[in-house]
Amino acid sequence: MCIIPIFLPLTLTYAQDNTPKYSNEFLAIGVGARALGMSNAMTSVVDDVTAGYWNPAALTDIEFKYQFAAQHASYFAGVANYDYLAAAVAIDKTSHIAMTFIRFGVDDIPDTRLLFDSNGRINYDNIDFFSANDIALSFSYACAVTFLSGNPFATGLTFGANVKLIWRKVGDFAKAFGYGLDLSAKYRYHEWDFGVMLRDITGTFNAWTIEKGQLQQVFNLTNNQIPSNSLEITLPRMVLGASRSFKLTDKIGMLTAADLHFTFDGRRNVLVRSKIGSIEPQIGLEFDYEGKFFLEQVSGIFNELRN
Repeated sequence: MCIIPIFLPLTLTYAQDNTPKYSNEFLAIGVGARALGMSNAMTSVVDDVTAGYWNPAALTDIEFKYQFAAQHASYFAGVANYDYLAAAVAIDKTSHIAMTFIRFGVDDIPDTRLLFDSNGRINYDNIDFFSANDIALSFSYACAVTFLSGNPFATGLTFGANVKLIWRKVGDFAKAFGYGLDLSAKYRYHEWDFGVMLRDITGTFNAWTIEKGQLQQVFNLTNNQIPSNSLEITLPRMVLGASRSFKLTDKIGMLTAADLHFTFDGRRNVLVRSKIGSIEPQIGLEFDYEGKFFLEQVSGIFNELRN
């Protein structure tokens, strides 16, 4: 247990020089209206099918045997589209499985490689269109701790894992296939909930294949170098979360939640940053009325401090 914190920073420092920054960032957008309303501070809060994304260990908190979720969102005035589908099912009283599908894509991108015909004239009929797609499919498993049933501190402890498959495609020009692993845990102690999410714990690998034949002519004309086949690695990210519920009145309750995102790909534009890594805090509040009506309030203090 003591070896990991000693050697992990060395590994990450070495990997920083061999991996691109913000790799697979479409998987960091977040899912669910509740999460977006709470500044994505969900690691210790989530208790539904979206746990497959936020913290798979929390899948055991789902009250029903089956649960499904879907989401569609548009970004940049509809230029980019984000789609999410998820399903979860209980295996028994102490374990759950789930499947999550995410697509982030930009469609109808003009391909102007053949805009000029052989006579040098513009021919708009030669314009074709393509899409740039980032797709992820993950399989989740969660189980409660039963082998420590005699220990009172083990009550409320669950573990979870994600196996992720990633497919990325830019028209007929480039494509990549990747895979990765997430590990997580959730612990409930009285009114408190704690969560930890270790994303891309082994590094997520994307193997890119470049179709050079599609790009040779236009790259030669523009004196640019054609990219080569390469391996893109997404460095690990750690998220720590804590939350607690309060009863303000007989009918009004309040949930407070905070997450700390630790990234290890160098300096980012966040509150705490260094050459080795950065820390981004996220805070959210949720008010409920009789557990039926909910209002989320995002705290903007860290954005103000950062800017």
